[in-house]
Amino acid sequence: MLRTLVATLLVLAAAAVAAQQPPSVIGRAWVLADLSSGQVIAAERPDERFEPASLTKLMTAYLVFAALKEKKLTLEQPVNVSERAWRAPGSRMFIEPRKPVTVDELIRGMVVQSGNDACIALAEAVAGSEEVFAQMMNREAQRLGMRETKFMNATGLPDPQHYSTARDLHLLAAALIRDFPAEYALYYTQKEFRYNNITQHNRNRLLWLDPTVDGVKTGYTEAAGYCLIASSKRGPRRLLSVLLGSTSEAARAQESQKLLNWGFQFFDAVKLYDQGQAVKEIEVWKGDRRQLKAGFRADLVVTVPKGQADRIKAELLAQQPLVAPVAEGQRVGLMRVSFDGKPFGEYPVVALEAAVPAGIFGRAWDTLRLWLK
Repeated sequence: MLRTLVATLLVLAAAAVAAQQPPSVIGRAWVLADLSSGQVIAAERPDERFEPASLTKLMTAYLVFAALKEKKLTLEQPVNVSERAWRAPGSRMFIEPRKPVTVDELIRGMVVQSGNDACIALAEAVAGSEEVFAQMMNREAQRLGMRETKFMNATGLPDPQHYSTARDLHLLAAALIRDFPAEYALYYTQKEFRYNNITQHNRNRLLWLDPTVDGVKTGYTEAAGYCLIASSKRGPRRLLSVLLGSTSEAARAQESQKLLNWGFQFFDAVKLYDQGQAVKEIEVWKGDRRQLKAGFRADLVVTVPKGQADRIKAELLAQQPLVAPVAEGQRVGLMRVSFDGKPFGEYPVVALEAAVPAGIFGRAWDTLRLWLK
């Protein structure tokens, strides 16, 4: 009886360890991230440079959405189609010179049909030329922390100096979903689009296979192989997979689905603190108050192996001495999180309320107290 119980426990333990190992994936590089926590769950060759193919169009979309937000473009605005856009090689939405096309139609042509012609027309509408637009793409990539990326065009057509990594593309897709949620929801779930009497289907097969998948983008060139960035939202959690260099359209969908299912099945997103929740009251010197509430700008969520939330420990390291004035939102400490006794992450803690300087006598008294301390 005891031997049977021990054997069962050993099998369960071995299964638990095996479950945390990522599945074998057909592809040159990949990343699986939990956008609920901002953590990368697992990755293979995430920082190796590859040709991003049409995954490039996520940056084109990001800048177009930014231009819309800044009122530099409108969705109803007609766009002139240049000969360069009209003659774009590769996948196309079939725009034509002297035929009206709106920004909204071009976005759908770019997102759903992966039209290179649409991308060039949008780049010219935003920046005047694709070359200037590519400079904008690179500035935005640097701002987003995409350190191993360089863009030469708005389409992803091959160029020796046009490259990115799985990790950088994860940062880009996450930023697109985070910064433009309404535009993302509007365009990236669309399964087909008809323009110029031609209907084309979205090449992301997971939109048909998994109802929780709502994007993001496919890519293919001979050098890049078959690529797919996929996002799935199940309940409050959203996982994002980036797969580069798979072997076929079917394989990129199958392998991406495998990664997403593994992440949801074997990991939990654990909320430690709510946005605006007071974690602690921190002592303030020379201020109109003795203590102020400290917490987080957003929910603090961490992703850990399923069923192991009890192994999370959090320690607040408050800034001391904290001297007024202190602005609301100012960083006042650090939350150090460990998992199973090992360092896991560090998260900034901010003031949830302000502290203004005390009067002359209050400041003088605290100066003396600090000196004695």
